[in-house]
Amino acid sequence: QVQLVESGGGLVQPGGSLRLSCAASGITFSMYHMGWYRQAPGKERELVARINSGLSTWYDDSVEGRFTISRDNAANTVYLQMNSLKPEDTAVYYCNSVHKVSATTLNFWGQGTQVTVSS
Repeated sequence: QVQLVESGGGLVQPGGSLRLSCAASGITFSMYHMGWYRQAPGKERELVARINSGLSTWYDDSVEGRFTISRDNAANTVYLQMNSLKPEDTAVYYCNSVHKVSATTLNFWGQGTQVTVSS
């Protein structure tokens, strides 16, 4: 059974920092591309950052320079370090794992963790 369990969300003041974690089980973690998505109320879910199995990274322009995605394959965990947080970063943050096997895409989601940036 595949599980992605996020943690580390919470309430933080503007300018503050949070570190999200996503612990994976039931998959060969090192083979999966991992991503962090977020969904704000009334908006579509959007990709924030991604780290692939070869460790290359991608960031949305809105978080470039403030957020850092990393992974620890030995711990089956992906992280999102969020600095200089802004109110517009408020959303539910979801962990995602993707792996292609031949013509099949294996795609799994976590349950989400709430991040609220407010004074």
